[in-house]
Amino acid sequence: MGQEPPSGRPEILWPLFAGAESLPGVGGKTAKLMARLGITRPRDLLFTPPTGVVDRRLRPSLAGAPLGEPATVEAEIGEHHPPRTKSQPYRVIARDAGAEFVLAWFRPRADWLREKLPTGSRRILSGKVEIFDGVLQMTHPDHVLTPAEAGALPDFEPVYPLTAGLFQRQMARAAAEALAFAPDLPEWHDPALMKREGWPAWRAALAALHAPTGRAALSPEAPARRRLAYDELLAHALALALARGRMRKGKGRASAGDGRLRAKLLAALPYAPTGAQARAAAEIAADMAAPERMMRLLQGDVGAGKTLVAMLALLTAVEAGGQGAMMAPTEILARQHEANLRPLAEAAGARLLLLTGRDKGAARAAKLAALKAGEADILVGTHALFQKEVEFHDLRLVVIDEQHRFGVRQRMDLLEKGLRADMLSMTATPIPRTLALASHGDMDVSVLDEKPPGRQPIDTRLVNAERIGDVVARLRAALEEGRRAYWVCPLVDESELVDLTAAEERAAQLRLALGPERVALVHGRMAPAEKDAAMAAFQSGAAQLLVATTVIEVGVDVPEATIMVIEQAERFGLAQLHQLRGRVGRGAGASTCLLLYRGPLGEAARARLTTLRETEDGFRIAEADLKLRGAGDLLGAAQSGLPDFRIANMETDGALMQVAQADARLAAERGLDGARGAALRTLLYLHDRDAAIRYLAGG
Repeated sequence: MGQEPPSGRPEILWPLFAGAESLPGVGGKTAKLMARLGITRPRDLLFTPPTGVVDRRLRPSLAGAPLGEPATVEAEIGEHHPPRTKSQPYRVIARDAGAEFVLAWFRPRADWLREKLPTGSRRILSGKVEIFDGVLQMTHPDHVLTPAEAGALPDFEPVYPLTAGLFQRQMARAAAEALAFAPDLPEWHDPALMKREGWPAWRAALAALHAPTGRAALSPEAPARRRLAYDELLAHALALALARGRMRKGKGRASAGDGRLRAKLLAALPYAPTGAQARAAAEIAADMAAPERMMRLLQGDVGAGKTLVAMLALLTAVEAGGQGAMMAPTEILARQHEANLRPLAEAAGARLLLLTGRDKGAARAAKLAALKAGEADILVGTHALFQKEVEFHDLRLVVIDEQHRFGVRQRMDLLEKGLRADMLSMTATPIPRTLALASHGDMDVSVLDEKPPGRQPIDTRLVNAERIGDVVARLRAALEEGRRAYWVCPLVDESELVDLTAAEERAAQLRLALGPERVALVHGRMAPAEKDAAMAAFQSGAAQLLVATTVIEVGVDVPEATIMVIEQAERFGLAQLHQLRGRVGRGAGASTCLLLYRGPLGEAARARLTTLRETEDGFRIAEADLKLRGAGDLLGAAQSGLPDFRIANMETDGALMQVAQADARLAAERGLDGARGAALRTLLYLHDRDAAIRYLAGG
């Protein structure tokens, strides 16, 4: 049952990709419940590891058994004591080799209990041990077996994740049936690696995963788990490596500039680039001059100077006789880039255009005509840049800002359009090395790890929300001195509408306290013209306080702003707080960031806010965030292109990820021919990386 297998998938894998109902004992209702856990096929069940293990080994007696833990004994069944009232349990006395105890059931079928537990019989009993009224008790035992059935009870019972209506026994049985569907597959790992790591074969590893022999078997270091985690990491890294190979193969163009425009720009700057900026610019120029297509990620902390490096890259494309494009995820950010890049373009003598969804009619047509005729050198805009009617004269370089907002899928979509241009992705979100490999393993990485001269340290303080009156009073005094400030409203709940209401209410209160003309409001639901007007008022100084939702998180650049107030800071992630704080400290004035929190703080929230107060190093903050929140939340897996691993763990398997990337790049370079190549193709199909096989076919 289930989906028709795609033509390329090996027939040996077809049973694993049928519907969950193909498993004996799994009906439509159970399948629907499993789907809530992301299990829709036998393959998904194979890669759903137990989260715990229950020790069911037989012990001589419950005497001395740890309370609150399951225990298993063989006992003689004694007298039955049916309840006298509905609120009382049905009690059965049992005696093992060293203790007498009570078995208790609430509202059972009495005839079932008498049949299951006849007085004088011997039974294997397994369940949680408690003391009630000074007497040992096992309430609702998990297992009641005859001595002849004892072999059916494993020494260690796996514990699976559940959802309401789904039971452990159903999951355990379904996992055992899925395992019966798993074939022996040709080995895709190097024998030397297998021997060195002590890893079992694929099917043996799955069998060990679902039959843990104690808590140690659940550890990420257990050989079976580690081997299966590496399988996932290798499949992912190989898919990225094949995409990279396809992108670079044969369709690149050498774009070597003569340096004249870059020299004019650098001569016009009031400062010298940092060593990190110079190094990144040189790496990019070298990639662009090579015949292969560039796929590079420019990773820089808040305020590290990515804009200048991007402009130098765009000018390289123009010097080579071509055009450059910069794509931003939002219109606000696209307009901000245009404002920042225009003076740099003018200093270099390059022609810059802005194209957004707001351009209509004759104005839009004129821009499109200029672009097609080669009368514009650099185009800035949102993903609207890649609509059908947008034609470039000679596009050499695409710069994608806030790469993680687009993710791996969008990168692939750009490839599908057949663009021959080099690609430079940028992110202001410092990403720990492990995550950079997971989400950008198909790219080379340049890191800006120095701040340009003149950047001010930011005084970061934690302030209890009960002192909001003091904060407003201090803000009033600062505005009287002519300073500018941001006030970021809390993430109230998942609903944008509720967040919006909170922002409007806060803006109204601050207008009352500080004067209506001083306060501008910007949020995601505003009409574009209103948003522009509010931003323009703040940038010009007509408004001194910008009340905002997190729409200002990236890209807003007002060097005169020196105060950042973040309300209910405990609701934000560390990386997001770091991005918000980075909106101040951009000019010559001393800057302050006030983190307003509602006490009492939980342990994780306190750790986040304390980390932020102690450091401005985005990479340290990102590593701390990874430990606190895990990879899925760090960038937002849905939009980050981060893979959804079932067994591998980005926090603990960083070293494995690096080995997998090296292994994958080597395999992709050699081509997936021969016995190992065929086995690696099977691995890709097994882990739903079918698209990567198409890159092999497409060449």
